[in-house]
Amino acid sequence: MPDDPVVGSVHRRGARRQWTALGAVAAVVIAMVVVVVTVVLPRTEPGGPVSEPSPSRSIIARKSAAAAFPGGLATQPSAENQPGRQAAAARDRGDTAAAAEIDQIAAQPIATWLTSRSTAASVRTVHAVVENAAAQGRTPTFVLYNVPDRDCGSYSKGGVSTAEYVPWVRRVAAAMRGSHAVVLVEPDAIAQISNCKRLETGRLPLLRKAVDALSGHGLTVYLDGGNENRVPIATMAERLREAGVDRTQGFFTNVSNFYGVDPERAYADALADRIGGDPHFLIDVSRNGQGWRGTWCNPEGAGLGQTPRVTGGTTRLDALLWVKTPGLSDGTCNGGPAAGQWWESYALDLVANRKRA
Repeated sequence: MPDDPVVGSVHRRGARRQWTALGAVAAVVIAMVVVVVTVVLPRTEPGGPVSEPSPSRSIIARKSAAAAFPGGLATQPSAENQPGRQAAAARDRGDTAAAAEIDQIAAQPIATWLTSRSTAASVRTVHAVVENAAAQGRTPTFVLYNVPDRDCGSYSKGGVSTAEYVPWVRRVAAAMRGSHAVVLVEPDAIAQISNCKRLETGRLPLLRKAVDALSGHGLTVYLDGGNENRVPIATMAERLREAGVDRTQGFFTNVSNFYGVDPERAYADALADRIGGDPHFLIDVSRNGQGWRGTWCNPEGAGLGQTPRVTGGTTRLDALLWVKTPGLSDGTCNGGPAAGQWWESYALDLVANRKRA
């Protein structure tokens, strides 16, 4: 399932403070800033039964949905909002009907994908999005999509080199410091290991380093959880643990795909149970209004999904997001242009087929 590359540079893809009292009379030492929960969970083999207990795991305390997205979801600045620019172009050529339809996409909070090989360009984008979100009093959402050997050479191939990747993550994380941004780390990067054997040895340790690089900046981080029909739950749970999910808010599912909310939520809950430690999750609903249409690549009959929103926080589902930008092609399949290119007729079909809730 290739996801959005950027044509050019960038795709336009409580922690309770624990105070530990030590000593007797007057000595109180502040021992921890972030709570960790130590649990002993069973070790499982993919698809197999529970085996011997695993070593203790230190797991960060997960935030409520409201704490993960303070103020709610921010919309993009105009420079990053591809549908907004396309609506303006339609208006300029006198096609007000198309402009009004595309505006229905542009008005929604959409994640900003960071894919540029230029660290400076990525940092500039982060600053612009963060400043715009701060002016709204809302939370920006970013997608890191620059991992080496991205998309295993398929439609959305690209990414920086292995030597460049962690320094790139460190720089963009530093640019986000203090913004309370939500960061989705590398859609497809974990799920795709199953059908790209050359990723088996290096991908998960590299993602773990990315998680480390994102730590300490006040960010809320989620890892790739695939989707309900991609990787067996036991296998995905093991990969997520190896990639460092215990040090994140959790994982995301259905990015750039079309599965419905209910089956994705059932899958995500089962995956969270298998991981242990109560990880939370996000679901991409940008184009799943008509559910699965037989392919992940520009399927006919797809429609916009539910309006993106933060949940009430009573479950592990933190938010329904528009991660993929509706109107951008999945690749040169089913009549589409190159991955990440604007495809107006497809965008208009998504609006016409929108789920009405």
